Amino acid sequence: MKAAFKKYSLNFKQASGTSRGILKTKETYFLKLASANKIGIGECAIFRGLSIDDRPDYEDKLKWLCNHIHLDEAVLLNELIEFPSIQFGLEQAFLSLKSSNPFKLFPSKFTEAEAAININGLIWMGNEAFMNQQIQDKIEAGFSTIKMKIGAIDFETELKLLKSIRASFSSEEIELRVDANGAFQPNEALEKLKKLTDFEIHSIEQPIKQGQVEEMAELCSKTPLPIALDEELIGVFNVTKKEKLLQIIQPQYIILKPSLVGGIKGSEAWIRLAEKQQIGWWITSALESNIGLNAIAQWTYIFRNKMPQGLGTGSLFTNNVKSPLEVKQGHLVYSKSENWNFNIL
Repeated sequence: MKAAFKKYSLNFKQASGTSRGILKTKETYFLKLASANKIGIGECAIFRGLSIDDRPDYEDKLKWLCNHIHLDEAVLLNELIEFPSIQFGLEQAFLSLKSSNPFKLFPSKFTEAEAAININGLIWMGNEAFMNQQIQDKIEAGFSTIKMKIGAIDFETELKLLKSIRASFSSEEIELRVDANGAFQPNEALEKLKKLTDFEIHSIEQPIKQGQVEEMAELCSKTPLPIALDEELIGVFNVTKKEKLLQIIQPQYIILKPSLVGGIKGSEAWIRLAEKQQIGWWITSALESNIGLNAIAQWTYIFRNKMPQGLGTGSLFTNNVKSPLEVKQGHLVYSKSENWNFNIL
């Protein structure tokens, strides 16, 4: 078996704002395996500034992987424990190699274009007019769940935007989620959460920065609306530590991004622990190209989780890999015409 990787830069159609800054490009790596006239393709979707494996030796680790691809998969994944995005890329590539179709990793009614995945519409940060236009566009596109990133502009302006949605749509018509990306200070977070309750918010993701375990635990115990851990899960490799983190914080939800939390196996460990403690969960992409998004979507479908998932990011880029993934009426669907174009790989 042979392995090789290729760096690729995804370009956003328009600059996308988060509490960490403005995103114009997204770096990623494609991993390709070749064996006995078959190929396997995966994506190692590092997220600069967020991934625990955003390290100077990232490409060195990819080179090591390619030079040691003859080793058992379990051995490789263990060696890559501190590089979750590479773990996920390798898992994808092996599944792809073993499949009769390199892009159907988890065959199901979804990949046969007979079922869809309910997803949320994502509203990026920006000025009031820009965010309001996005909200209108998502509603017109048929989304019943909207996730709005908050924390970068004036909080009162953000509340005004939420109020405008609720003035036209009840919580039965439009479910609202907000994502603070850790933007709130611990001493102000509870009061801000109380203000958000006026708009019947489904949940808030990561209200304060990760790593403040005691503060997050206190916030989860007092919160007037459900809290979902996101960045908090990054960099927790050991199963015992994962379980302890959930036991201490006791969140209402956790959000799983396979590229950030250890791929399929790492995410499934979180799911088992969450369900054991009766903690809800859903799955979200992390700005992967359609290669990674394809794998996440197919894997997500097999759980039959009825909550809206965060998988609507494929249309953000001008130079994405052409694929059969489409967003229709607030759902991710797999087109019957498997129109893959992987020349860039």
